[in-house]
Amino acid sequence: MEKAIIVKNVSKKYKLYNGNKERLLDLITPKSYGKDFYALTNVNFEAEKGDIIGFVGINGSGKSTLSNIIAGILPETNGTVTLNGEVALIAVSSGLKNELTGRENIELKLLMLGFNKKEIKNLEPEIIEFSELENFIDQPVKSYSSGMKSRLGFAISVNINPDILIIDEALSVGDKAFAEKSLEKMKEFKNRGKTMIFVSHSIGQMKKFCEKILWLEYGSVKAYGTTDEVIPEYEQFLKKWKKMSSNQRKRYRRRKIARSMEQLQS
Repeated sequence: MEKAIIVKNVSKKYKLYNGNKERLLDLITPKSYGKDFYALTNVNFEAEKGDIIGFVGINGSGKSTLSNIIAGILPETNGTVTLNGEVALIAVSSGLKNELTGRENIELKLLMLGFNKKEIKNLEPEIIEFSELENFIDQPVKSYSSGMKSRLGFAISVNINPDILIIDEALSVGDKAFAEKSLEKMKEFKNRGKTMIFVSHSIGQMKKFCEKILWLEYGSVKAYGTTDEVIPEYEQFLKKWKKMSSNQRKRYRRRKIARSMEQLQS
């Protein structure tokens, strides 16, 4: 099988500062200020063309960071990402300009992707119809609800026909009917051999749609395998996690991050 995505030893480092003064000093002085924080540590995985992969993990595990790196929105600090095809990211309000109307956002997005005026004119009605925003399409996006923004972003992305589609919590907002409609569109993409990454807290959606699962835990890969293999383990973990006190969760997080840093430095 041909590889669609190869993520090799990818890490993402941020600097955490105690206020703007530290941030400024870090920029203008040779001394290092701020604390290093790794959102991802040595992440490795590969996706074949046509794979449907779910990203799971509790909040703060790096799912959206990895999605944004694969989509080319964020640069990795270390490692490499190799892609075979065009990528589209669907996330709530991702890439939308709040001051522009829905229609203007469609036109701007398509122009940035290299579509000409004739192609935009042909695609625009399909995008508007799929988004179900006909009555609001000429209103500024800043007046949209999160569900409306998600619908517009989804409609744009699926109609530009990408090779790799990344859906980051975009179906967790809005109405159930649109979520079902979106899942049907994703099934159509699946049948056409598209590669998809699905980020969601909905285990039900994962079981229904994904073939493989990448489980991230505080920036590191905990498990990667078939849905039948990984989801039961993740569900067992969630049961234990929910029973933990706040202090127990903090200790667990510190242990996991410390272990990841040891592996990074070894």
